[in-house]
Amino acid sequence: MSLAERQAIAREWAALDDAELTTLRDSGLSMTEADLMIENVIGRFSLPFAIATNFRINGRDYLAPMVVEEASVVAACSNAAKLFRQGGGFSASADEPIMIGQLQVLDLADMDAAVDAIRSCESEILERANAACGSIVARGGGAIDLQARPLRETPIGDMLILHLHVDVRDAMGANAINTAVELIAPLIESICGGRINLRILSNLSDRRMARASGTIPKRALETKDATGTKVIQWILEAAAFAEADPYRAATHNKGIMNGIDALALATGNDWRAIEAGAHAYAAQSGRYRSLTQWTLDEDGDLRGEIELPLALGIVGGATRTHRGAQTALKLLGVQSARELAQVAAAVGLAQNLAAIRALATDGIQKGHMRMHARQLALAAGANNVNARAVAAQMIEEGNIRLRRAEAIVREQRQKS
Repeated sequence: MSLAERQAIAREWAALDDAELTTLRDSGLSMTEADLMIENVIGRFSLPFAIATNFRINGRDYLAPMVVEEASVVAACSNAAKLFRQGGGFSASADEPIMIGQLQVLDLADMDAAVDAIRSCESEILERANAACGSIVARGGGAIDLQARPLRETPIGDMLILHLHVDVRDAMGANAINTAVELIAPLIESICGGRINLRILSNLSDRRMARASGTIPKRALETKDATGTKVIQWILEAAAFAEADPYRAATHNKGIMNGIDALALATGNDWRAIEAGAHAYAAQSGRYRSLTQWTLDEDGDLRGEIELPLALGIVGGATRTHRGAQTALKLLGVQSARELAQVAAAVGLAQNLAAIRALATDGIQKGHMRMHARQLALAAGANNVNARAVAAQMIEEGNIRLRRAEAIVREQRQKS
């Protein structure tokens, strides 16, 4: 479809009004808004806003907004979702949105006595924490638990780490968590006699897991050169490589995050926090491993699963201030942060399938370079009108290189 046709589809799908469609065209951020969001602003930086198609999750169809600069990511994700769709789509779930705030307690005369004292006052501490979570408490969330984790023989001696668990409802929750742990710190010091140093949330949000799974029929994986069964074998071999080797697992998981980060960025979420949590979770066993699992089901079809911490919000932060993020959420049509996490997990699983399928069959560069050709054409000086023609010529020649793009652009200029 043309750009205008794609915009028309998106407009009809989400009932976007003129202002929202304009937001997609102009990045949704004025200079004044940018200046208020962060410090030392001198301009704005735009990235493409795209839609990944074919997603059917828990029986519902979604258009997934993605903001990303890398060619082939959106096309690959959409194609993989189409393969999952042939097996019935994705099943997904997400835990309650429980975030963790950490307090580092030092200089304790008696660790065990301190833990007992804190446990005896837990209800008072939680009540104090909820004083900082007014809007979240009003929506049914708030501080729900306090856990003690003694850490012995660290580089600076023994310390007690307290975990405050807070149900943050539809927020990512960082500000609420940080405010709450700072508020309860003096009370805890008075209870246990220690000194609190750090008071901060943890981005390893393993109380807030999301998961997705799906099946791809072997017939859907057939190529002109290989049966679906053979392709599945190659994919399973690739998955075993990622499970066994951290060097491969790092790139394997990067492919997963290509999709999840793009969705997070489009919806105004903190993709850096999500990255940190995902990779920390991948290493929890003591060895860095794959975030996905691929198996053969009883029918000989390919089964994929993913599970990872996903602290995503649909209220607060940039989701409230950035009009582009608000429009992305409207396109997506999610009603809760948990639903957004389910979509993100499915997007990550689809992105992973796309990558390992390409690697195990034609190699990653064949499809990627075809998509990359248009970027090379622009880099070579082609304008928006003839960049596609330059890309098409390079693809036809099988010579997708910047030097070739520059040569074609020079030829076009000489002709004109």
